[in-house]
Amino acid sequence: MALSSMTGFARGHGVSGAYTWAWELKSVNAKGFDLRLRLPPGWDVVEGPVRSSAAQTLARGTVYGALTVERKGIAPIVRINEPVLAAVLATMKELGRRVPAAEPRLDGILSLKGVIEVIDEDEREEDRRAAEAAVIAGFQTTVAELAAMRMREGEALGKVLTQRVGEIAVLAARADAAPGRKPEAIKVRIAELVATLLNAADRLDPDRLHQEAILIASKADIREELDRLASHVAQAQRLIADGGAVGRRLDFLAQEFNREANTLCSKSNDVELTNIGLELKSVVEQFREQVQNLE
Repeated sequence: MALSSMTGFARGHGVSGAYTWAWELKSVNAKGFDLRLRLPPGWDVVEGPVRSSAAQTLARGTVYGALTVERKGIAPIVRINEPVLAAVLATMKELGRRVPAAEPRLDGILSLKGVIEVIDEDEREEDRRAAEAAVIAGFQTTVAELAAMRMREGEALGKVLTQRVGEIAVLAARADAAPGRKPEAIKVRIAELVATLLNAADRLDPDRLHQEAILIASKADIREELDRLASHVAQAQRLIADGGAVGRRLDFLAQEFNREANTLCSKSNDVELTNIGLELKSVVEQFREQVQNLE
């Protein structure tokens, strides 16, 4: 499977009898999947199939979908849905006796869903059903185009992420080969630090001196951090190659990369290793920023 970005745009339009319709879809980054629809009055029937189609096509991202529909050559008729209006007024009257509030305004009442119906007096049922089916099919085509655009962006992101992971691997290899990593250099550093401790031995008991020496020795070695970096690099490369909705897992690896880079910097008593650690942190941050765009 290919990688997919969470950002994209697509537009689709068509005609069904006297109806002309258009879908406009825009997606942005998000932790999960959310479809936010804006439908014309009277077209709520398409919402269920549209949501189902979007959920089957996309895994992450907030998608804003706007539908516009026009019926050419026929003047619409605005009609009040009397049962709904009566129920709304009764509820408002009951609430007015219980909660002090201003009188409801006419524009507020009429804006409530279902109070007003926009109909065409001579609209045939079969024409309307055909238009609804065309709108649903049009959404499926448009969301497929959106997914295709997101995949094209995902392909470009994959190349960038592969490059960043390669840079992380190179920096880890440089840290492993740094002169400060050689046993001789580590021994010299430990000897210097132990000598400093011995000079302060009158203020340290033997047990404390032993503990400090062990701590110095453990901090001098970054083998564990380098091994974990190598493991994370292999995992990231595999996830990028496998593709699909791997954004969350790569984001977790970005956090792990950063943790190892921080530990490497904190353990380093060598200028070169410190510089490598700082460069590693910079590359990891670039990796993390790009991962935020992945599905």
